[in-house]
Amino acid sequence: MNQRENNITLAHGSGGRAMHRLIAEVFRSRLSNPILLQGDDAAELTLEAGRLAFTTDSYVVRPLFFPGGDIGRLAVCGTVNDLAMKGARPLYLVASFIIGEGLMMDILERVVDSMAQAAAEAGVSIVSGDTKVVEHSACDGLFVTTAGIGRIEAGWTVSGSNVRPGDVIIVSGTVGDHGMAVMNARGDFGLGGEMASDAAPLWDLVAPMLNCGGVRALRDPTRGGLATTLNELAEQSKVRIVVEEECVPVRDWVRAGAEMLGLDPLYLANEGKLVAVVEAERADDILKVMRANQKGREAAVIGRAEAGEPGVILRTSIGSHRPLLMLEGEHLPRIC
Repeated sequence: MNQRENNITLAHGSGGRAMHRLIAEVFRSRLSNPILLQGDDAAELTLEAGRLAFTTDSYVVRPLFFPGGDIGRLAVCGTVNDLAMKGARPLYLVASFIIGEGLMMDILERVVDSMAQAAAEAGVSIVSGDTKVVEHSACDGLFVTTAGIGRIEAGWTVSGSNVRPGDVIIVSGTVGDHGMAVMNARGDFGLGGEMASDAAPLWDLVAPMLNCGGVRALRDPTRGGLATTLNELAEQSKVRIVVEEECVPVRDWVRAGAEMLGLDPLYLANEGKLVAVVEAERADDILKVMRANQKGREAAVIGRAEAGEPGVILRTSIGSHRPLLMLEGEHLPRIC
């Protein structure tokens, strides 16, 4: 065709010339690297011997674009962060796109441009992928699935089952930014302030933390937020975690929006924050290196692990205690 297509059609998923043109002009041109340009059905990788981490996730966020990010940035950051939380240096990603018939071509191009930028920021290459186009009724826009592989550096053993009584709980910054930003963008609540998602790749924050030693566990508190993530750690390690409510950093606009909507910021999603469980004697050193990085500038100690019945207890600002339970049901649908 001599004329540029403005919309995705079913022909773009047929396996024929239109699909090959889509791959060449939208994906290969933006995500170009020597491995991707091999053009085979699978990417050939050369990796050093050692332990590897492998993960995958799917992204169905609405709207596709929101302050601070979009579905493309989310797909890259989410997968590289899952690798980082295992102590693995992210290396390679693959990406799969399910595209609804009628999607504007420039929307797809913006998403792929964003993925390329996020991949460069994270130091990874997107080396393979797949594209499917379906009827509009089967997909109301764009779904993205990414998978990633990373190398676990020698001597690092990070797991949610490693938490011990006496360990210190650190969060890398303010919680709930992503969830509230997406909710406002989708629902048009008209909340003021500089409301933006925190979506970011975190390996450059994680690596110096691990070099300090004493990191027991790492988690990125995405769906279900901080509260659910802490419950996962407590259950996995069979410990009680006590959190100081006043120590948890929350932006004013997140707190105000949550109060207006009847939500708890501790259950709102994050896409550029991490929870670290560290040995008490190494906590100050780890906190220092975190705060030296822009992504950990607002890092704070928020609690400790104790012996006892597995679960999470919140010590409130007035000194009372209440269980901080795992999220039941859906708090904010389709946020990552």
